[in-house]
Amino acid sequence: MAYVGFVGLGIMGQPMALNLARAGTPLVVWNRTPCRCEPLRAAGAEVAADPAEVFDRADDVVILMLADETAVDAVLGRGTADFAARVAGHTVVHMGTTSAEYSGSLQDDIRAAGGRYVEAPVSGSRVPAEQGQLVGMLAGDADAVEAVRPLLAPICRETFGCGAAPGALLMKFSVNLFLITLVTGLTEAFHFADRNGLDQRLLRNVLDAGPMASSVSRVKAPKLVTRDFTAQAAAADVLKNNRLIAEAARKAGLASPLLDICHTLYDETVARGHGGEDMVAVLRALEARTDGAAPPDAVTPPAEDHV
Repeated sequence: MAYVGFVGLGIMGQPMALNLARAGTPLVVWNRTPCRCEPLRAAGAEVAADPAEVFDRADDVVILMLADETAVDAVLGRGTADFAARVAGHTVVHMGTTSAEYSGSLQDDIRAAGGRYVEAPVSGSRVPAEQGQLVGMLAGDADAVEAVRPLLAPICRETFGCGAAPGALLMKFSVNLFLITLVTGLTEAFHFADRNGLDQRLLRNVLDAGPMASSVSRVKAPKLVTRDFTAQAAAADVLKNNRLIAEAARKAGLASPLLDICHTLYDETVARGHGGEDMVAVLRALEARTDGAAPPDAVTPPAEDHV
């Protein structure tokens, strides 16, 4: 039996791993918070005692769905003697969101240690992850990408080759720039309607009937109508993505005025204590501005516990 490793069972990672297990993929998994492993154990996956055991038992591919660069380095033992022992002979599939520069340097280190590397970020939030309807973007050596692509079929409804790393992460940044500005605009429209005394359910129906409707608006508009801030994509994670995209834009010398105001609004949302709520909680920042509240001090959002 050829085991696949999976490390990181957070909001996205757990349903992704469950879809693999339910499709019959033999999995060995690990998560920093052990209780997150229990649904995988029930689905037939083996639970490792630590990341080293995942690499020891995985025949080739180890998938990482981790919160940030620090978590990836810790799981890989990067910077220690453990690193080469873990990655040699393995294909490391990095599905989280980090800076493009980090991904490039990680690829170099994994190759130097005798491993292969695939960059594979996904577009979609918790619900598409549960449904196996994510969109994958793949970059790396062509043979490694093609070997990994069929493995991701239970996770992604479609995958796209994006050339060499960090092409997949830069593609995800482009997609997320649109998503962030789209949801922020939708939220502002509902705030405008609400403060003008309009029926927000009627606004939702008008939007659904018109050319601006999308799968995103049909998921997020009902949350705005009912003020349901249960996280599908947490505001703190959106802020992290926003920051990475803004940094990439600055390094490329690009103007990003819409992204920049969204960056400020999500920073205010997280600083007001709503980082664990859904990204439509940016409504909180808009309402505070309308009501004349002083802007809070900016904060660094806590990393979600993907590990």
